Amino acid sequence: MSHSVGVRQAQKLKTRQALLDAALRLLEHQSLSSLGLRELTRAVGVAPTAFYRHFPDVAGLGVALVEETLGSLHGLIGAILAETGDAEVRIARTVELIARHVREQPAHFRFIARERHGGVGPVRAEVAAQFDAFTAEVAAALGREPVSAGWSEEDLHMLGGLYVEHMVMTASAFLSAREARESGAPEAPGEEQVARTARDRLRLVSLGRLHWAGRDPDPDPGR
Repeated sequence: MSHSVGVRQAQKLKTRQALLDAALRLLEHQSLSSLGLRELTRAVGVAPTAFYRHFPDVAGLGVALVEETLGSLHGLIGAILAETGDAEVRIARTVELIARHVREQPAHFRFIARERHGGVGPVRAEVAAQFDAFTAEVAAALGREPVSAGWSEEDLHMLGGLYVEHMVMTASAFLSAREARESGAPEAPGEEQVARTARDRLRLVSLGRLHWAGRDPDPDPGR
């Protein structure tokens, strides 16, 4: 009995992953809001009703794609922040990590870039929640460093947000460069050019952090 249950569960997980993979392929050139359920299940070779054994609706599938794309980055980013206090090493490793993930999972990041501000509310909310979690993790890690002594929680959260937004912007730049090269654009920037710009921008953030003395008080509290 337990063996048959295990086989069924394995098959269910296999079908679920097949639906996610097929959705990514179909979303290469369309938005999630335009994805048809029959189109998706036909690509996997299952009946439309089988879809609902895995996801409540297409929005639920989109949320799962967000979790699949961004969930694995939490531990990796945290490991980089915890590994070294050397700013140059951290900057290089962060940019390298982003480049590698975009290189290995371009469809995932293309999906995030399109749906972050797309028309499916639960997916937008999940992307925002993941980025908020990234910000909190980065802020907490930076707050443990001696250079952050005396920083307020608000300022640490702002700093964490700067790093996260930069990571998102860098991923988008790598993705855009990749797509431009694939389309044969003659002036498309290379990956190293994108990486160099990303490293320079992170250096600016790091330098600003060293000289930050806290926000100025509002000269007009009643404004």
